[in-house]
Amino acid sequence: MIWLSDKNAVNIIPLKRTYNIWGKNITFETGKLWLLANGSVTVSDDFWNVLFITAWIKEVWVNEKADFFPLVVDYQEKFYATWKIGWNRFMKREGRPSESSILTSRIIDRPIRPMFPKGFINDVQIIATALSATNESDLWFFGITWASLALMMTGAPFEWPVSWVRIIKNCEWKFIFDPAFEEEQTAKLNLLVAWTFDAITMVESAGKEVSKDEMMEWLKFAFDLVKELSKAQNDFITEYKKLFWISQIQEFYNLPDESLFDKVSEFLTLEKLESLYGLWKKDFQKELDKLDIETKEFLWLTEENAEELWIDINSIWELVYKRVKKVMRKNILEKEKRLDLRALDEVRPIKCETWLLPRVHGSALFQRGMTQALSITTLWGPEDIQIVDDMYEETTRRYIHHYNFPPFSVWEVRMLRWVWRREIWHGKLAEKALEAVLPSEIDFPYMMRVVSETMTCNWSSSMASICWSTLSLMQAWVPITAPVAWIAMWMIYDEETWNYKILSDIQAQEDFLWDMDFKVAMSPNGITAMQLDVKIKWLSMEVFENAFSQARISINYILEEMLKVQPKVAPNLSPYAPLIMNVFVPVDKIREVIWKWWENVQRIEKEYNVKISIAEDWNTTVTAKDQIWWNKAIDEIKSMVWEPEVGYKGIWKIAKIIDGTWAIVEFNWKSWMIHISKLAATRVINVTDIVKEWEQVEFEVIEVNKEKWRIWLKRKFDPIPPKVEIIPKVEEINL
Repeated sequence: MIWLSDKNAVNIIPLKRTYNIWGKNITFETGKLWLLANGSVTVSDDFWNVLFITAWIKEVWVNEKADFFPLVVDYQEKFYATWKIGWNRFMKREGRPSESSILTSRIIDRPIRPMFPKGFINDVQIIATALSATNESDLWFFGITWASLALMMTGAPFEWPVSWVRIIKNCEWKFIFDPAFEEEQTAKLNLLVAWTFDAITMVESAGKEVSKDEMMEWLKFAFDLVKELSKAQNDFITEYKKLFWISQIQEFYNLPDESLFDKVSEFLTLEKLESLYGLWKKDFQKELDKLDIETKEFLWLTEENAEELWIDINSIWELVYKRVKKVMRKNILEKEKRLDLRALDEVRPIKCETWLLPRVHGSALFQRGMTQALSITTLWGPEDIQIVDDMYEETTRRYIHHYNFPPFSVWEVRMLRWVWRREIWHGKLAEKALEAVLPSEIDFPYMMRVVSETMTCNWSSSMASICWSTLSLMQAWVPITAPVAWIAMWMIYDEETWNYKILSDIQAQEDFLWDMDFKVAMSPNGITAMQLDVKIKWLSMEVFENAFSQARISINYILEEMLKVQPKVAPNLSPYAPLIMNVFVPVDKIREVIWKWWENVQRIEKEYNVKISIAEDWNTTVTAKDQIWWNKAIDEIKSMVWEPEVGYKGIWKIAKIIDGTWAIVEFNWKSWMIHISKLAATRVINVTDIVKEWEQVEFEVIEVNKEKWRIWLKRKFDPIPPKVEIIPKVEEINL
């Protein structure tokens, strides 16, 4: 804030305004907290969810040679916001950011970054801090809208207000804006959209196999909400200017000298640039470097001030880069000519292979062109389910997808320290894409972890991770409801002619050409996930419809190639995977299984080397390292919950003999008495004439009284054969 000092700081009157957005009152306030920041705003709603956002722009000691926009975004979860003292017994301070915080930071960054002009190099930092939360819904959707508002307060060259909405459509086909956690779990589609007044900047969604028409309907609905939020931003800024005014910052830019672009274009003719076509990644880069050197030599020989040109060699490279990009975009728009000479909708050749690692539970190799990665599935019991401990109440995840991108996959050398934000982001995308087709916990009680190891990358490795993870899950005996494939599609647009082309399956050499980066995951039944990034201000719904249609063609081809090697879920579980099955235990029998202080559970786990999990709904699962021990544990649990029925036969133990006329038998940890008359078919004087103590004898239930919990038994014995009179044979005697 300007005009700020110790004398007047306490007298500042904050600006506070409330706006009704789709039935929710959302309040903006500034001038109360964090007075030294270039821009700061507190946002809250009727439920006292409070998020505070600051924006700071560096104006001194700026790196004027920076070749990228140094924007830093951090989202901070504070445990006090949800009345928690976090982490564990030994560590009570908030530690490293949770996965949710990292993903939120990246979500805020993506739609904000394109709103700054090209070449702007002032350091910009945005910090969003959760101050108060209800534990019923997530706060991070506020982040983008109010980061945009804070940036407009700074006086930075931030072009347009950007607003972000999160909506779902529930099973009753109703739209819900800013849904609660419980509502998200049952949603048919969860859609997140960042938009300006007239342009999409980012879309992300997860759906339960929704159609193209449904997705288009939800995008249109989201746009109407975005307009309301953008209007609220402009209204608040208008009032802010009246009270506090907005100062102008010192802007720094690093742009190439365009004065020699015509000379560079004259030298880099269309014929020269033909040498870049039909090459793979490394050869393409070598040829591009060669053209850069030749261009510099040409300028050195032809320009009078050539010596001055060498002061900033990067400027020459930028002009070469710009010329190459312009020619390649023109060839695609006018001739549909791509760098590797593929058709616009053509996918690179695909090769799939399963069972590469025989001792893991499931493995698959998916290769598309040079992009190659290995996906490994590991299964374990429900007791290994992941506990998510962040700012909100603890939740669990029974399916996790981890994506790794080592430096050797792109011919680089760098230190391996921790997982990058990009790797966490792409792993989460794969989770969203596959969650829609995973079996329920009742049908498949396993905890599932999939790890995608990128071996070689010539772009779209994160998208391929979904394809090879589908194969890996199927090969690991996971009964997914449908296979899922993912395709990366990019659009090139000409602002003068409004002509555009959509390209399927982009490779690394084409990376710098795109205006729209569109990724979509589909099963044969519909869309399961989508992600969109846009660099341009214009994007019509027509582009979406055409992109969806072209994506379906590509995905059908990919699925066809995938199913050639793994047409269905593997019929058998890996011999190295644990065997887990649900056991139905009636509620009134749970006590028999648990017994006092869980004695029975602990004894069975120890004797048979198994793990027994009893959920809150009394759903019982047994996890064993092999089938033999699993069967033994199951047999014992079944014996505990056994209910007698007339006609049931079983092997019971003679525990004791009383007075020679009664026998006590034991079965399923219970004792029953049987009279001597039920031990044999003929009259017996003493029980010991028929059976002995500790002998295993087969008995049959002949009568049951469940009210008094009594049963009557009889020993299984062979019936007495009928008496047969033997008549001596009379032989004839010949006299």
